Amino acid sequence: MNRKMSTGIWTPANIVTMVRVALVPLWLLFAELSVPQTGGGISWSSLLVALLYVLISLTDKVDGYLARSRNEVTAFGKFLDPIADKLAVIVALCYLLEVGDVSAWVLLVVISREFLVSGLRMVVASEGVVVAASNLGKWKTAITMIAICGLLFVRALPMPAFGIIPLDILSFWFLMAAVLLTAWSGIDYFVKCWPYVSRSGSAR
Repeated sequence: MNRKMSTGIWTPANIVTMVRVALVPLWLLFAELSVPQTGGGISWSSLLVALLYVLISLTDKVDGYLARSRNEVTAFGKFLDPIADKLAVIVALCYLLEVGDVSAWVLLVVISREFLVSGLRMVVASEGVVVAASNLGKWKTAITMIAICGLLFVRALPMPAFGIIPLDILSFWFLMAAVLLTAWSGIDYFVKCWPYVSRSGSAR
């Protein structure tokens, strides 16, 4: 099925994306005011923070579903959707770094990858080329958000939680997988763009 390019901004998918962007600073405010669980009890404020982040993460799937099911694609949506994803991930990682739950190396890898990909996109765009993104980027975003949700629930729930594998350990390994996928997707994009980058350099 061919997807039409809608000229309007106010499509349901775009509205969901804009809501996701608006929720990020609200989420950060709640997160800064929340108190982690202590003494084996549940921290209801931290649980609200974790659940709100789950909602933010799920809206990433909702706007994509709406755009596909309604056959509505907009330039504004293509621009805003990846920004909303990056904002949700980086703000959450900055908060988790602030409270000591993630290493600065995680943010270094994530932000370096975004700078790399953004720079490569500008270079290849100047050549009139669009390099298709692979599914690695989607998997990277999904697994990163799962890891963040897990770490946020760790701050809310008494440990160990969720059975055989403690949630904190499970979240840590999801985060490590997200870091590896982030680096891998950046390298993959660089390899795809290299012919155009090297050609641009030789033409100067």
